[in-house]
Amino acid sequence: MRFASLIAVAAVAAAAQFQPAPAMAQGCTHTIGMVVSLTGPAGRFGQAASKSAELAFNDLNAAGGVAGCRLAIDLRDAQSQGSVAVDQARQLVDLRRVPAILGGIISSVSIPILTSVTAPAGVVQISPASSSPTLTRLAAEGTSKGMFFRTITSDALQGTAAAKYAMDQGLKELAIIHVNNDFGVNMVAEFRRAFEALGGKITNTVPYNPSQPSYAPEVTAAMRGNPPALYLVSYPGDGTTIARTWLQQGGAQTFLLNDGMNSADFIRDVGPRFLNNAFGTSSGTVRTPSTEYFATAYPAMSGGFDANAPAADRAYDAAAILGLAIAKAGRAESAAIRDAIREVTGPGGETIHAGAAEFRRALQLLREGKRISYVGVIGPVTFDPNGDITGPFRKWRITDGNIVTVGEMSTNEVQDVQRRLPPR
Repeated sequence: MRFASLIAVAAVAAAAQFQPAPAMAQGCTHTIGMVVSLTGPAGRFGQAASKSAELAFNDLNAAGGVAGCRLAIDLRDAQSQGSVAVDQARQLVDLRRVPAILGGIISSVSIPILTSVTAPAGVVQISPASSSPTLTRLAAEGTSKGMFFRTITSDALQGTAAAKYAMDQGLKELAIIHVNNDFGVNMVAEFRRAFEALGGKITNTVPYNPSQPSYAPEVTAAMRGNPPALYLVSYPGDGTTIARTWLQQGGAQTFLLNDGMNSADFIRDVGPRFLNNAFGTSSGTVRTPSTEYFATAYPAMSGGFDANAPAADRAYDAAAILGLAIAKAGRAESAAIRDAIREVTGPGGETIHAGAAEFRRALQLLREGKRISYVGVIGPVTFDPNGDITGPFRKWRITDGNIVTVGEMSTNEVQDVQRRLPPR
């Protein structure tokens, strides 16, 4: 199914359902919910992530299915809005009785799903892209009831990484324009704390509300004092309009970008010639055979996305971990899945990589009562008590229209900066 038709279905019916063909006839189906933004500012993220989850479930079904059944996804469009996401998640939990939900993409969608639907209902939720530190706090306070996991690092680390990278690139003074939601506010707070402690100067900080027809007032406010660079914390849709307005008003052609702006669409629509001094950070990966598999398999079925599309790699891992956890649990029941997630990840088991052949081996090992350790597209995955992961950060820049990785920042490097910051 190509995305033109997928989005049309989502817009008309607010729901779609992937039904990957199983490798063999199966008498039952385990249906998993997926609530991601297929439309709105984060639409491209959700589209890429939904195809990744489809690929993971295709691979698990080709391996023979899990817990005696094939896997299917009931896909819903959050429209990049928390209220819409809650309504879709509630339908999946109350009416479809799904034991788990993949999503959301943005934190302002994942948080209300968690607090209003999945945690109260005791349903597992795995997000491939929501990075707000608020999700860690909700887990630490007991609100998530142990039901929330994510395959992306928290902005508590990513904001610090962005600040260090900016200073390393000589971006010692800049203005900030950021999306006014939980993700944007928290990312900027973490960035500011580290950037100013490292000696950086922020000239102006301007929030914006998504999906406006124009961002001229916000850009004008950010440009006061002619800052030499802009830190744009946004999504490709709104971010494109903001960056173009910034350039049209004579803003400096030097940008620091968040992970979600790592987008070919953004580069194309702003114009590559204006972005040759644009830098960014993303949650990094440790290359594994899973990474190599995904680099080949995903573009072939994704309908136009490449393997570096934001959220794509992490969505495959989220879906694969969920499927393997159902296999380990032996049933598609929320509490059993929650407990099994840590049993199929982390050290101590036989290493399993992505793809149908590896999943077939994993399922056989589980049937034999042996432990497995899924090493994913992003590398080894280990969840802490709050459902968070740690990992390296990718440093990249835009060169002649291409996103080029220029290095990696380890978790230890980021934490070393954090240890030297003043108390909150």
